[in-house]
Amino acid sequence: MQTIAGLWIDHRRAVIVTVSENGEMKKRITSSIEKQLRRSGRSRPRPTYESRDAESDNSREREYRGQPADLYDEIIACISAATMILIFGSGEAKDELRKRIEQKADAKRTVRLKTAGQMTDEEIVAKVRRQFRAERKSSASPSDTTSPKT
Repeated sequence: MQTIAGLWIDHRRAVIVTVSENGEMKKRITSSIEKQLRRSGRSRPRPTYESRDAESDNSREREYRGQPADLYDEIIACISAATMILIFGSGEAKDELRKRIEQKADAKRTVRLKTAGQMTDEEIVAKVRRQFRAERKSSASPSDTTSPKT
């Protein structure tokens, strides 16, 4: 039995749809992440390249960086049964999630990325259903081929 999971993600929310022979399930996960706050006052001069690699001393910055990891772990727990995962979204979150899945998951999963703008829940469900139908057709291709008569 093949289970396909598709999800639309950004840093604030994820809509997960899993489709299998047993049915379909949709779940929405909302992150508690807040937009990064701008510092007040004048803009600072551009930092040198060495300072870009350094850890931030600001506790708010460290907290902001840790929040997506919590969101990604919750998503991974929801799609743990999926053998094929389709991730789509418009920003960096889809790439970050793919890397996190590859770190935590086994090699039996196929992960595909697609760029997509904002989508409604119904559009997300429809996209995952189309993908599931396409995957089911490709896996159910006939094994015996007939050669043309000569």
